[in-house]
Amino acid sequence: MWKTLTLASTALALVACSGNKTETAPVEEAAAPQAAVPEGATPGYNEDRNAYFGDMHIHTRNSFDAYIFNVRRTADDAYRFAKGETIKHPSGFDMTVAGGPLDFYTVTDHAEYLGILPAMNTKGSALSELPRAKEMFSTDPDKIVAAFQGVGASVRSGEKIEDMYDEPTITSVWQENIAAAEKYNEPGVFTTFSAYEFTSVTTQSEDGGFGGGNLHRNVFFRGEAPDRAFSTLDSTNPEDLWDWMDQQRAEGRESIAIPHNSNVSDGQMFRLETYNGDPIDAAYAEQRMRNEPLVEVTQVKGTSETHPDLSPNDEWANFEIYDELLGSYDVSKTSGSYVREAYRNGLKLQEEKGFDPFRFGLTAASDSHVAGGSYSEKDYWSKIGIVDGLPFQRGSVPMPGIKDWADQPDNQTTKNAKNWFSRWSASGLTGVWAEENTRDSLFDAFRRKETFATTGPRMKVRFFGGFNYTDAMLTSPDLAKQAYAGGVPMGGDLVGAGAAPHFIAWAMQDSNSAPLQRVQIVKVTSDGEAVYDAACSGGAVPDANHRCPDNGASVDIATCETSPGTGAGELKALWSDPDFDPAQRATYYVRVLENPTCRWSTWEANRNATPPNPALPATIQERAYTSPIWYIPPA
Repeated sequence: MWKTLTLASTALALVACSGNKTETAPVEEAAAPQAAVPEGATPGYNEDRNAYFGDMHIHTRNSFDAYIFNVRRTADDAYRFAKGETIKHPSGFDMTVAGGPLDFYTVTDHAEYLGILPAMNTKGSALSELPRAKEMFSTDPDKIVAAFQGVGASVRSGEKIEDMYDEPTITSVWQENIAAAEKYNEPGVFTTFSAYEFTSVTTQSEDGGFGGGNLHRNVFFRGEAPDRAFSTLDSTNPEDLWDWMDQQRAEGRESIAIPHNSNVSDGQMFRLETYNGDPIDAAYAEQRMRNEPLVEVTQVKGTSETHPDLSPNDEWANFEIYDELLGSYDVSKTSGSYVREAYRNGLKLQEEKGFDPFRFGLTAASDSHVAGGSYSEKDYWSKIGIVDGLPFQRGSVPMPGIKDWADQPDNQTTKNAKNWFSRWSASGLTGVWAEENTRDSLFDAFRRKETFATTGPRMKVRFFGGFNYTDAMLTSPDLAKQAYAGGVPMGGDLVGAGAAPHFIAWAMQDSNSAPLQRVQIVKVTSDGEAVYDAACSGGAVPDANHRCPDNGASVDIATCETSPGTGAGELKALWSDPDFDPAQRATYYVRVLENPTCRWSTWEANRNATPPNPALPATIQERAYTSPIWYIPPA
């Protein structure tokens, strides 16, 4: 994946526009009267659904692009980390999950050459005797680069390196990962899934490297997993992956795939053609939505919601934008790479041709390659291993011995930091609304798209749409029950009834993070988009441009101390679209913004007693995104 000599050698070593808003201090949701608990339900079962948080994109030593960077942590280590235990980073420091144990976690090692590099580095194994193994783990950086580049080229092209492709080893390690998921799955307490990453990469380049446009998917199994995983060494075409998933489903093995990191797909993730360049049709859309009901909107390598060039009227579009192609300094194409544009194009296709291949819900993850995700700006360790594990390697502080950014040298380490690592993020987590913390309940939520994505904090967000919602619901202890009964939650279709619908947007602060500043509703149609502030902290009312006033929150960059202004612990709004057209399809989703806080790079600069990198944002506004509600006009 990484082209540089340095990398390879180091690898050795709520107010409504029409409606009301309520604001309170940080609280948990009010308990509503519960119906009888179904037989066999786990403790904590809630028919109105609980919010569970987890990371669905984690790598261990068995991924080829983790082991080469000195990652030695296993799937067992990953699950222990998620349950609150401390594990070691390849650079030697401790990693403990921020905010306490997670509710679910999933190891998604690359299926391509799964476990092969550890076997090649094990004395006495047949794979260790291969000439490529001796080069990969030699002391000659040029040989290491060439050997590893060969693996990357194979993954990209789909052409196996025959002597290295040891199927018994790959299958055995796949079964080990399945066994680890089974071992740590504890219904009602902690959920795991058998899963892996399908590592498709597209590029116009023929230089033989791993770099290119990202078409990766993480594949999750609801229960039983197959004996082997379908990888790009079977086919690089994601549509062939869907065929395989359909076949597995017919045999009783249910699964979904989640595309990730579309911001660096070079315009390919949401293109309006098939993988082979043919026109897409209804069958394509049906198969894609059957197999890919969700998409990852934010992770370490940036956020894929939208881009300033695509959303010039959205003041918050320029958030953690990362655009370098995988393993490359080349910039990804913007159009075709972002979620909001895909929603718009999907509506166009629906109106013009009768199908929509982009009706997906939203998730988030870390994509950590060190077995543990870093979700907190205060405690960040990037994602790869020994090449980005220390602050100077990721460009938040100058090189060792240097205090002034003007004296920073120009070398491979600083180039990689400037182009890659400094622009990555402490992100993210998936929130799921489910009755209980079990595989079946979470998977059902994935299927119905009742999911939301956060950039790290565990803020809770609910989103409902209906035609008979009232202001009184906002203060009712059984708000969720009424909302479900009278409408649809995030991920649902709202079929028109001749009048404008009302939406309930409800956000609750993570007690370990900053107060909430505002709740927004993003509207997408086939001919445009709009962002409306629906609820403002401090009881403020949006202006004529649907914007909250400044709430007075501030950050002292020198200390990272914050002044909350009128930041809120909880915001609710009953909101109605002031520009509603009952005859036009529309996609609505919620975006929640916290008050500003220090970005991870500023935290690290302060700890190092050096000025923050002037090329990087000093602060960040953590946020959450819900899956949409799709409005469908009456027939």
